[in-house]
Amino acid sequence: MNSRTKKITTIGMFSALAFVCLLVIRIPMVLFLKYEPKDVVIVIAGFIYGPLTSLLISFIVSFIEMLTISDTGIIGFIMNILSTAAFACTAAYIYKKNRTIKGAVFGLIMGVIAMSLVMLMWNYLITPSYMGLPRSEVVPLLWSAILPFNLIKGGLNAGLTLLLYKPVVTVLRKISLVDQRESSSGKINLGVILFALVILATCVLFVLSIYGII
Repeated sequence: MNSRTKKITTIGMFSALAFVCLLVIRIPMVLFLKYEPKDVVIVIAGFIYGPLTSLLISFIVSFIEMLTISDTGIIGFIMNILSTAAFACTAAYIYKKNRTIKGAVFGLIMGVIAMSLVMLMWNYLITPSYMGLPRSEVVPLLWSAILPFNLIKGGLNAGLTLLLYKPVVTVLRKISLVDQRESSSGKINLGVILFALVILATCVLFVLSIYGII
């Protein structure tokens, strides 16, 4: 296959995998918000091909979700794209400029911050109509529910991305779907693994404490 065909094939695979993640793993957390790991797949694709690829997959997956399993219609479609694109495109753009471990970590951190801020603003605008509540009642929910949810969601996705990116890219190289120039080289860094595990453990423990399990 030539490079263009490989890229289209790989993007199609990432889109399908992101939708499967959405179908298989949907964990209710707070209010109407659920955690699903599709953003991990989308940001890995962005790390390989750039932020526009993350945006494209975000649109594809959100559109298919709206037509199939979503009960939130066009509002859910818009919010899903905004959330995923803010996280994945920000992280992928920064990593594209600095294709190192530090660049990946910094990009993911900024992605979490961007997503959290964007969703605060858009939930302020849209949630009153969606929930049928006055804006004065929604504002407290922004700080008590929506912001913590997005920080936890972003932390989980960032940690999983750091753990999975290298193994995924290695497999794609072995089956000749990704060229060396389209992804960074280098060995898996033990420090990055430990950092990712700490993030994941922190987020999981926080969620368990919210549910009163610990």
